[in-house]
Amino acid sequence: MRGQKDYENLAEHLKRITALEQVMGLLGWDQETQMPPKGAAQRAEQAGAVAAALHAATADPRIADWCDAIDTDGAPAHVAVNVAEARTLHRRATRTPEKLAVELARQASKTLVVWQETRKTSNFAGYAPALSELIDLKREQAKCLAEEAETPYDALLSQFEPGTTSAELDTIFSRLRDGLVSLRQRIAETGISPPNFTGEFPADRQIAFSRKLGDIFGYDWDAGRLDLAVHPSSNGSGGDVRITTRINPTQPLECIYSTIHELGHAVYEQNLNPEHAMLPVASHASMGVHESQSRLFENQIGRGRAFCGWLHDAMLARFGPTGLDSAEDLYRAANAVETGYIRTEADEVHYNLHILMRFDLERALISGDLPVADLETAWNARFEADFGLKVPDALRGVMQDIHWADGLFGYFPTYTLGNIYAGCLNRAIHADMPDIDMALAEGETQGVVAWLNRNIHNRGRMVPPKQLITDATGFEPDETPLLAYLETKFSGLYPI
Repeated sequence: MRGQKDYENLAEHLKRITALEQVMGLLGWDQETQMPPKGAAQRAEQAGAVAAALHAATADPRIADWCDAIDTDGAPAHVAVNVAEARTLHRRATRTPEKLAVELARQASKTLVVWQETRKTSNFAGYAPALSELIDLKREQAKCLAEEAETPYDALLSQFEPGTTSAELDTIFSRLRDGLVSLRQRIAETGISPPNFTGEFPADRQIAFSRKLGDIFGYDWDAGRLDLAVHPSSNGSGGDVRITTRINPTQPLECIYSTIHELGHAVYEQNLNPEHAMLPVASHASMGVHESQSRLFENQIGRGRAFCGWLHDAMLARFGPTGLDSAEDLYRAANAVETGYIRTEADEVHYNLHILMRFDLERALISGDLPVADLETAWNARFEADFGLKVPDALRGVMQDIHWADGLFGYFPTYTLGNIYAGCLNRAIHADMPDIDMALAEGETQGVVAWLNRNIHNRGRMVPPKQLITDATGFEPDETPLLAYLETKFSGLYPI
């Protein structure tokens, strides 16, 4: 291959960039789980320093020189992918001034702390100035990154979901929305209330049960750890993949399904191809694909009738009587359809409606059509129109999510795209393994995880996201399998 030495130099440089990204991730994990409150100002400076180093590495002019010198025609596929990803990283870095990159990191760190403090008293007015400063910087970044004929918002979206535009999402989300609204209305008309838990579930037992779930879903504890956080998350890759969960003493399913969700992310990261570790080709394909792994674990598997049979018996052994007398009661409780305020607690029918609302609001924020000062009012009006409930306070409204405080604009739509991908993968898995529910009823997920290892995890970023899902399933992804799955599942739970 012409340019072999140049490729070796490029690969080593890309590994250094990945290492800096991972350091930034660890700073974020520590801030959410371990950092003392008085460390906030220092953390902002630390984040800024790492951001400066990361920007310098990705803007290094040698990247362009190395890429130009490498002949990818006839080279191994992973070489071409790494070169293409290097060009993208370099282009984004050179379009973003270093000062802006540093200020974004600092302001995101500061805004996160303000969000954490002001949400305790549901004080949006106290949060808004910091959020406004951060959004001003994100708008500036979006304008720097936007390609010709690309909207600023799409420039942010492409960092999380390459090859997808908001116009494409509008089309598929509109079809999905129509199906979800119809299903929600029919379920609401039944007036049926699902069974619920009684008593309290000690935190130490919930944590111990979360660790058991890690074993069940193939999480490598030698390459990870479990902690508590306000907002459950997964962080890291390869040999260091950390997850967080949260505890509700009267509702153990919050911890259980938060943990299973994050395990979907973590098992993906732990099973990326180690042969190309820390290179772009061995990173996740997109955040939509990432979310498909967590939603598949959480919903199609974790909330499925088969797995709920195992879960009922396992909870009985761990906690004693729960107030639910049978596996069927647990299945109904795990799949209760109720209109609520909190996205992370939403059922499968309502969840994507939460995301579609955020998708529209954050586009308006980035375009400048929606000032931050008007965000809470806009949120409350849209929520009442979509869900039929008045928002009682900012904590159960505009301040519930960490994403905007962390500067993650363009991220929210990947949740719904991930649900759509998960619907496609679920159909393909059951077609390939028609007896899989027998294994899941015994708490055995090895077959599903092995299928995902082959078709999703090990392939990393070898092909674009949509192609990856198409290759895995045999058909192009759309909302049809997800809607069919939801219709079948909930028509079996409610007389609709």
